[in-house]
Amino acid sequence: MSQRFVYVIYIASTPEKVWEAVVRGELTRQYWGHENVSDWKRGSRWKHVTADDARAVRIEGEVLESVPPKRLVLTWAEPSDAADPRKHTRMTLTIEPVKDMVRLTLVHDELGPEMLEKISSGWPRVLSSLKSFLETGRPLDTWA
Repeated sequence: MSQRFVYVIYIASTPEKVWEAVVRGELTRQYWGHENVSDWKRGSRWKHVTADDARAVRIEGEVLESVPPKRLVLTWAEPSDAADPRKHTRMTLTIEPVKDMVRLTLVHDELGPEMLEKISSGWPRVLSSLKSFLETGRPLDTWA
């Protein structure tokens, strides 16, 4: 049975800055420790790679929808599962201005129990670090 994970966070920033922080590898490296790499066009491949010399791919998939700076939808798979679409999940980010802040809504669905467990602890850490990074210039040490 497919499960889903939903997380909402408010960030004192603009939609454009939040978007850039999600899609620019030099920024994701600072608050996530990995880089998101793609041209972010619909149908393009994307990769989540380590920010070290090894550049190991941790997650990969396809850009299903890209509407800067409002919405990003990706397939999500571990490299060992990339060739099997039945093992792909879907991640949707929606970025909405709310007064002088942004409501960032993450929906990660089509999840099996193992991936749900992984992302349930991962996403809150990553998005909290993103919030701290954008609001203070300092990310959290999310994996301490």
